[in-house]
Amino acid sequence: MSDDIEALAKGGRTNVGGFFIRLIARIPFLIIGSQWYGAEALGRLAYAIAIVEFAAQIATLGLKRGLALHLAGAGKKNGAWDGILVVILATLIPTVLLMLFPQVMFPNSQINRLDNLLPLAIPALALSDVMLAALAYRFDIGATVRARAIIEPWTISIVAFGLAWTLPRDGLLVAYAASMVMALIASIIPFIRSYGLPRGWTPRGTELYALARRNTPLALADAIEWGSRRIDVVILGLFVSPATVGIYWVAQQVASLPQKLKTSFDPVLGPVITRKLKEGDRAAIAGQISQVGFWIIAAQTGVALALGIPGEALMGLIGPGRDFVGGNGALAFLLLAEVAAAVAVVSEAALVYVARMRNLIVSLGTIALQIILSFALIIGIRRLGYPELFQAAGPAIALALSLGISSLIKSRLAAHVLG
Repeated sequence: MSDDIEALAKGGRTNVGGFFIRLIARIPFLIIGSQWYGAEALGRLAYAIAIVEFAAQIATLGLKRGLALHLAGAGKKNGAWDGILVVILATLIPTVLLMLFPQVMFPNSQINRLDNLLPLAIPALALSDVMLAALAYRFDIGATVRARAIIEPWTISIVAFGLAWTLPRDGLLVAYAASMVMALIASIIPFIRSYGLPRGWTPRGTELYALARRNTPLALADAIEWGSRRIDVVILGLFVSPATVGIYWVAQQVASLPQKLKTSFDPVLGPVITRKLKEGDRAAIAGQISQVGFWIIAAQTGVALALGIPGEALMGLIGPGRDFVGGNGALAFLLLAEVAAAVAVVSEAALVYVARMRNLIVSLGTIALQIILSFALIIGIRRLGYPELFQAAGPAIALALSLGISSLIKSRLAAHVLG
């Protein structure tokens, strides 16, 4: 038990260090995007990557967390390559469909040839996630830090700056695609070093199908949890201008920084839990998620306060003039939502293995509640005559309320299941 807690602490410390590196790299991108490209271009980017990343999330088939269970029970040297092949096949359909119908990503703007190529980021993102999950199974968290906290954010910032004068309309999209490709390269190199090329590997269709089917509940839970952080942008885009969506998205990016603290423990928590499940030691799992939950809530509360108290000044620093200051209200509720979600996500780290369907039902109820509240609040604020930036606070309030309720339910469920 103490060894597992030590492994969790070490992995968490490594990723928390990556969090601060990512923070340093993310803020320049937000400043570059707002100062040189403007709120409208940011809103266009936000809507497009919401669709692309949702497709990539579905295509991973839950293997970001489910791969640990497959590797723990497979007893095969090439188990990680099974996951890679399944993800490659799963990304084909959404990639081709979005290339053929780019209007799904850009519903309110004119399409050009570069827009058609953006879906190629889907396989890059999905494969990178699965490779990093395989490395995390062997407690190599440094690879995730390098790919996600150094290479990805710095690539998008540097490329966006370089294209600000030559591609003012599509520079942000090109920068995003470039960052996904570089992150994939940064994932492939350590993955090959750790797992090697497949030897004596004969993929069998029935086994690959069984792997995909077994992870379906986990894939849906992952998609719902991820979707709860992106559906607000999609809903907001139905009611307000792209510029307002862009300002909201900047607030969302700032607020998502505490979320990285929470996900810092995901890569190492999954392998530790699956090993204890194999041993039948549920008491140890309960202790592990309790300890990690305490660490995350304490850290996230501090970070949320540090970002929320000077929120108006921070939003003013990012955007030109005072154009982005109006997003301060949404920022406050988004930071509150991240703190409220901490207990739910840590509880879910165990529930996805021991109570998959019940966890999935709660997740479905959570996102349904969020969608209903988002529509109700936006429409209600609009009817009261408030401007668009006030309406943008509606989805943030809905997110905080729904995630808070989810935390209460999932923590009680985890306590019941784990005794």
